[in-house]
Amino acid sequence: MIGLDQVRVRYGGTVALAGITERAAPGEWLGVIGPNGAGKTTLLQAVARQVRHDGAVEVCGQPTSGLSPRKLARLVAYVPQRPLLPPDMTVSDYVLLGRTPHIGYLRVETDADRSICAGLIGQLGLSDLAARELGTLSGGELQRLVLARALAQQAPVLLLDEPTSALDLGRRVDALELVDKLRRERSLTVLSAVHDLTLAGQYADRLLLLDRGAVAASGPPADVLREDVLRRHFGPGVQVLTTASGDRAVISLRPDRGARPGPG
Repeated sequence: MIGLDQVRVRYGGTVALAGITERAAPGEWLGVIGPNGAGKTTLLQAVARQVRHDGAVEVCGQPTSGLSPRKLARLVAYVPQRPLLPPDMTVSDYVLLGRTPHIGYLRVETDADRSICAGLIGQLGLSDLAARELGTLSGGELQRLVLARALAQQAPVLLLDEPTSALDLGRRVDALELVDKLRRERSLTVLSAVHDLTLAGQYADRLLLLDRGAVAASGPPADVLREDVLRRHFGPGVQVLTTASGDRAVISLRPDRGARPGPG
């Protein structure tokens, strides 16, 4: 569904991506993790054709370089870290923008378009805010709103750049549960950059660990979320705990307590 072949991005003299080759299968959730500056955002931007890159990117078997913006938007929905949020636009109208790739030129949205958007607004707990202007919303409300707009595109590929960073823990889980539910219902392929390693391991089928623009590790969460792997890239204070449910929880130890051996 997503194919990357030697994808390279350079900003002046800085290498942001150093020849990434990776694939995400249809319906798979691939989580991209790594320290600050590792290239996580740049990787998503390359897939969304938001930055110039060398190498090849394919989505649904089609090279993105040959797609029109409208066709690309029908295949890829991208949630950036800092989306454009017009302060005087209402919640309903903003989510409706997600239907733009499906509305022909010189046409207007249909009742079906509005029904799709209203359903997503409800699923993300925004129904009471539907008539509110964006400038009156909190950071967490805005983050849910941006996710609703992306899901309204009904694209088979969903790119999420830190989609829950402004949400509290309960809302983070709610939002990711909704993404996972829709992924399974619609066979979405999800590529997400996630700062929270514990949540990345809970929701992603596979993890791609980047460091300095290169692939440092990849595989199932149990293979990547290991202390010996993570400490090489995040520092010696990382500890991995296994919960009663079998999930891996990644925590940071205070420096004065030192890094204790763990099960990772």
